[in-house]
Amino acid sequence: MKIRVRSLPLIVVLVGSLMTAQSAVAFTVIDPTNLVQNTLTAIRTLEMIENQINQLQNEAQMLVNQGRNLESLPFNTVSRLRTTLANTQQLIDRAQGLAYDIQSLDQQFARLYPEQYDAAISSDQMVQGAHRRWQNTLHGLQTAMQIQAQVSRNLDEDESVLIDLVGQSQSATGALQAQQATNQLLALQAKQSIQAQQLQLTQGRAMALELARQATAVERGREVTRRFLGTGTAYTSQPVNFYNH
Repeated sequence: MKIRVRSLPLIVVLVGSLMTAQSAVAFTVIDPTNLVQNTLTAIRTLEMIENQINQLQNEAQMLVNQGRNLESLPFNTVSRLRTTLANTQQLIDRAQGLAYDIQSLDQQFARLYPEQYDAAISSDQMVQGAHRRWQNTLHGLQTAMQIQAQVSRNLDEDESVLIDLVGQSQSATGALQAQQATNQLLALQAKQSIQAQQLQLTQGRAMALELARQATAVERGREVTRRFLGTGTAYTSQPVNFYNH
């Protein structure tokens, strides 16, 4: 019992302290205007942070897009186009007969396709010249046919290149890749145009050789006829009397 009596004042003190604290809390004054202002400030701060985050995200996406636009196309068909074009050019370079060089061509043409035959040229030389001209025409036709065959073979490679380029163009990830694919498509078109010119060149050359051969053959025929007739008086018939009557 003594313990309880002695503890009673302590309990009273504690209860009094708690009541005093509760009273102090209960009478705290809150300013509504200040509270609203602080809340609006916090909201604006959050909105500003969100805008900054969105701006950073947009800039990051812009950098990604720029990187894609500047990314080079990992595909190049130029070497394939050059190879097929070189194949036809090699056939032209190996062509027999008249040279494609202008200076050499003029010299050979003047010798093999004369406008008029010199009297010093023998009949055997004329025959040899005719045979050489026939060979030139034959070689010209052969070269034209070889170019035709090579162009036909190149078409298969061109088709393969075209399919690859269209696929690369459709799967391009940026402006640079799309432009590079377009440039290679234009290169394929230019290569085919050059190849067509090569074919036309050899066909026209073969035709020109044949026409030149025909023109020279006409002049050769005249010269042969002139030599056969000679330059003296032509033969005229005379009456012959075997019996002296």
